[in-house]
Amino acid sequence: MTDMAISNVPRIMISATGSGVGKTTLVCGLLKALLNQGVSVSAFKSGPDYIDPMFHTRVMGAHSRNLDLFMLGEDTARYLVAKNAAQADVAVFEGAMGFYDGMGKTTEASAYALAKACDVPVVLVVNGKGAALSVAATIKGFKEFRKDSHIAGAILNNVNPMSYAFYKEAIEAETGVKLLGYFPKMDNCNFESRHLGLVTAEEIGDLQEIVERLAQQAAKSLDIEGIVALAKGAAPLPYEPVGLEPVGKARIAIAQDKAFCFYYRDALDLLAELGAELVPFSPVEDKHLPDCDGIIFGGGYPELYAQQLADNSTMLQEVKTAILSAMPCFAECGGFMYLLERYVEGEHAYNWVGAIPGETAMTKSLKRFGYVQLTAQQDNVLCKKGGCINGHEFHYSDSTNNGDGFTAVKASGRGTWDCVHVSDSLYAGYPHIHLYGNVEFARSFVQHCCAFAQKKQQTE
Repeated sequence: MTDMAISNVPRIMISATGSGVGKTTLVCGLLKALLNQGVSVSAFKSGPDYIDPMFHTRVMGAHSRNLDLFMLGEDTARYLVAKNAAQADVAVFEGAMGFYDGMGKTTEASAYALAKACDVPVVLVVNGKGAALSVAATIKGFKEFRKDSHIAGAILNNVNPMSYAFYKEAIEAETGVKLLGYFPKMDNCNFESRHLGLVTAEEIGDLQEIVERLAQQAAKSLDIEGIVALAKGAAPLPYEPVGLEPVGKARIAIAQDKAFCFYYRDALDLLAELGAELVPFSPVEDKHLPDCDGIIFGGGYPELYAQQLADNSTMLQEVKTAILSAMPCFAECGGFMYLLERYVEGEHAYNWVGAIPGETAMTKSLKRFGYVQLTAQQDNVLCKKGGCINGHEFHYSDSTNNGDGFTAVKASGRGTWDCVHVSDSLYAGYPHIHLYGNVEFARSFVQHCCAFAQKKQQTE
């Protein structure tokens, strides 16, 4: 057992009454405003969402991290907070959905659960449009719904400065919660959405201009000193360090472009700590696969670039050849789709890699949405038969051949199905996993890549 350590990083969570209240735009404005004041920040996002951390990252110029209690567990979440915020003046957490919204009818894996696990003071964002004293009832209800809510402040969104000033004292008196500012309705500062949530940060050409406007508003109408003071009041955070040693050296090509961009940064850092040199490449733009000993294809939006992917014939052929030659490959969701033979859209079929038989297409509804527990049905590149890891599915596409290397059980226990194509060199399927959820999966993948590198050297 590793000795416990203590982190004293100041930390604050910006959560909300529900989705669509404006958490991400407000958090981006706050992060930029803090940076403009010379405050170094680290950022975290509760839950499995890939897209919001991309916005944090673009704002900060440093990677934001996901903290998903279902996939990571509380101990690992605390460790990753301490590890990633060690050099920061303040850590800013963004909650997911509504503050208490967890798995099914419970608060499990909710922003509330994360605030408890990491002992984070919470600032609740409330949509004040069309409301007056009812805002107090909302804040008080959220604060008292659980005795350990950690709610210590609130911000009103979509209100004008006169209304905020008029009601502030009454709301604080009714709730015992300090109001820490407001945001007015800001035209042309909202981030667009599509079927998996917000569009990615890379797709917004004027993102930095939008963020600067949000930061200026944050500096004007948020009590930033009060928010930082709450963060500094967070209790010391005990955590158990994770000891990692390299298992060898291997070059792993990782698809990182506008089509494949869904990655958990901590999982990539884990691979690097275990000895992987991650080499980014673009299946859309690059004509050739980098010199490598393994390949990773993350999720994303390959369907939006179906023609460009299909036209890149040299990349398709080199990826197929590599996989069929038993080069270790990890592909999830959109990355798995890319490895199939075809993507079908209406009457048109786009030929993709073809390393796995079958085709994929978009549907009109979410497929197999939610948290899952995965159990390996045979030995594979990530684990032995019986190996387990928690994951998440969230996709509108489906395929004619989803694999049977793992059994997925919904976290609620209601529903089970086969998924994922596996072999001694392959993991390819719809479920997203976080490798810190089972470090042995990451270690096994890097070991297989190292073994492939050694065989390649011997052959050469």
